[in-house]
Amino acid sequence: MLAASALGDRKAFAELYRETSAKLFAVSLRIVRERQLAEEVLQDSFVSIWNHASDYARAKSAPTTWMAAIVRNRSLDVLRRGAHEVEDVDEALASALVDESAAPARDLERAAEEHSIRDCLGELDADQRQSIALAFFHGLSHSEAAQHLRRPLGTVKTHIRRGLARLKDCLARVGVAGPSR
Repeated sequence: MLAASALGDRKAFAELYRETSAKLFAVSLRIVRERQLAEEVLQDSFVSIWNHASDYARAKSAPTTWMAAIVRNRSLDVLRRGAHEVEDVDEALASALVDESAAPARDLERAAEEHSIRDCLGELDADQRQSIALAFFHGLSHSEAAQHLRRPLGTVKTHIRRGLARLKDCLARVGVAGPSR
């Protein structure tokens, strides 16, 4: 279908879209975290796929892999533009810890824990905080985070490892139990 699309076959391209759009939308949504933005990225990506279908090299990757790379790169570009920056680590953490069914006493305890966690995150340097946020709150792989931050993979891995170690030490110091392994 991709080869036929490269030759201008609109029916083949429509079929290609029907068969791959759901998966590629999920790739974008995982990165940009907003349905409307993911839809826009998907549309732009399919325009690019149509325009560059002739550039696809079967020897380098599978068609779906090639298209997923286009979607992933466009999604990361949207994040880089700053119009939809990665949400603040504190906000992501707070929303991840909210439990609507908790009792009032538990709510107070959780609020104290969130405050301690925010304080501990504040002790990390910005590179560590951002790397951890991309990996754990936004679900990016280490290599995707490195690409997003435009840093070497080893540097991002080091930021994450050292940041998590410092976070663990701080949480232990303030008496907040960390996640069990």
